[in-house]
Amino acid sequence: MTDQPARYRVLSPARVSGGKLVSVFTDAEGDLQARAASIGTPLSVFVQSASVSEVALRVFTPSREKGESDSGALAALASLGGRGELLDVADVQMGGETTPAQLCGGEWLLRQGDVTVQEVDADGVAERLGLPGVGAVHIARIARPNLAVEVGSLDILQAFRPDTEAVRALGLATDTSGLILYVLGSVPELGHADVSFRAFGPLRGFDEDAASSNMFACLVGVLGKLGLLPDQAGLLRGLQLMPGQPARLTAQYVARSGADGPQGASNLWVGGSAAPDLCAQDSSNP
Repeated sequence: MTDQPARYRVLSPARVSGGKLVSVFTDAEGDLQARAASIGTPLSVFVQSASVSEVALRVFTPSREKGESDSGALAALASLGGRGELLDVADVQMGGETTPAQLCGGEWLLRQGDVTVQEVDADGVAERLGLPGVGAVHIARIARPNLAVEVGSLDILQAFRPDTEAVRALGLATDTSGLILYVLGSVPELGHADVSFRAFGPLRGFDEDAASSNMFACLVGVLGKLGLLPDQAGLLRGLQLMPGQPARLTAQYVARSGADGPQGASNLWVGGSAAPDLCAQDSSNP
């Protein structure tokens, strides 16, 4: 007999229904796609197998198998860990890949790897995006290349309304598949953060993502290249500000430096909170 899933709110700021909503099934029996469609949450994760140090997952949206999802993994890890079934370190298998995970300060983090960062010319970027101006512009990559663009203020970041075709054209022009807009600082009512950002990816099949671990990891690499990582024990908080659906992410890293100054960040891990949510509405973006 198949189980009923637990619903988790993943990467949400405290006291806000943000982040992503995930259903966690502790069995992987029957027609998984049909089960994901019937439950209706944007993400459903099925635990195929689990030991104290290894978890195998399959992740679905209501219409297709997603392959891998950091948000799905965080929800499953929180569910299994909350029942005392995991050590504080584990390997997560999804979509043919294995990703190390660790529990840090009550939050699960997934290893993202090392970021490569390249500064690029900012000419024309502001005009293409309809922004009043931009600061530093970089291409940052962990597997996929993202264009990271510093904006002038938190108000500009929050007010930005993307022209999807313009974002797509900028990606093609810069050989990047994702766009990150960011500014240092946070929205006070959403809690402390070192940086706020938004993430767009029409070339990846979505207009704007509510919570992107990979793009946040790339942004941490950019901040490291600029020498802007805080003087803390390798820990940084970020607010992702998709309108109406904010997320709060945590990054752990090793800052790199050389004879010429800051070089970026390596050994990046990203994750955040995942808590049961019995009355959330199915409105998040997988």
